[in-house]
Amino acid sequence: MSGLGSIRVRIVALAGVIVVLLAAGLWIAMSHAKAQSTAGGSARHSGSSAKDADKAKVPLKVVSVTPATGTRGVNGGAPIKITFSTAVATDSAMPTVRPKIAGSWRPAGKDAVEFVPARGFVQHARVRVSIPATMTSASGGQLGTASMVRFRVGAYSRARVAQLLAQLGYLPLTWTASGQSAPAVGSGYSAQLSAAFAPPSGSFTWKPGYPQRLHQFWNNGADAGLIIHGAVMAFESDHGMTMDGVVGPEVWKTLLRAAARDTTNHHGYTYAVASQHAPEYLSVWHNGHRILHTLANTGIPAAPTAVGTAAVYLRYTFQIMKGTNPDGSKYADPVSWVSYFRAGEAVHYFPRGGYGYQQSLGCVELPMAQAKYVWPYMTYGTLVTVTPA
Repeated sequence: MSGLGSIRVRIVALAGVIVVLLAAGLWIAMSHAKAQSTAGGSARHSGSSAKDADKAKVPLKVVSVTPATGTRGVNGGAPIKITFSTAVATDSAMPTVRPKIAGSWRPAGKDAVEFVPARGFVQHARVRVSIPATMTSASGGQLGTASMVRFRVGAYSRARVAQLLAQLGYLPLTWTASGQSAPAVGSGYSAQLSAAFAPPSGSFTWKPGYPQRLHQFWNNGADAGLIIHGAVMAFESDHGMTMDGVVGPEVWKTLLRAAARDTTNHHGYTYAVASQHAPEYLSVWHNGHRILHTLANTGIPAAPTAVGTAAVYLRYTFQIMKGTNPDGSKYADPVSWVSYFRAGEAVHYFPRGGYGYQQSLGCVELPMAQAKYVWPYMTYGTLVTVTPA
């Protein structure tokens, strides 16, 4: 055929083989079939690799969400768990949670992720978990379809109030958990919040030394009992709150924070009994020990001291006590070491020629030394019982 420069080329077809003879003596042979097979094979391999790569990207599917959509009464301190059909990529987009709270998503087993709150949701919160379509599997497959889960947080359990008050030292009882699930004081806010929604099981035990009379005010930990009412008042006083003995949202929040930080009661537990059986006495117990048993005066028949039990709500080291005498005249008497447990009724010092019988206008009167001694123990929330004559 034609020449290529100074190189002569001869092409001979032999049994389907193209033979190229170069002048330099070099033979190059290639089978048409082989050439076509090689070219075609490369193309098929390239297409197959792309398809195999696509097949390797396993798509992501949501298998379950806990809590499930529509659930009510959810524990606001518990994690939110989403289980998928396969493992989630470590760099995948993650769901969003509303209301927005501090927390983080983390792996939860082979094919699941969970949102662990740093603090948790408040009572009755309406929660939305948005799962984005851009979430990807470990192999690169996408979820493809977004979804949303809605649930509602429950209320704190009233049973947990007594447990917390006992753990913080505001009760004449101790509380012991029956398992390992109960968070100890100082264990963090999230754990305390979770236990507020789902109280752990346990039992209360009376601390020794208190009179049997006090036991009647323990209503199995119910917040309607006088012991709980007084303890809540003591807690409110210690934390600068209005002393009403009611466990509202602010008390709950402060209780949980105190438990998380191990902020315990620093003044102990006190109980007082004014006996109107002659001769009249006031007896006071503090931390299981009777610290005072002294002669005292209660109200005269025309202005009796009310029989029953109430909690100390107002205290003075000194005041001018004003009121009306049974005959209608007014009085304004200086008194000291005053602890009011009812309107117009207080334990305090008042000078008398003697003590041990009805002389006051409703108060429980003490001699000076005894009143001064016991006043620091008669803290806010202290229960005072007045017995009948």
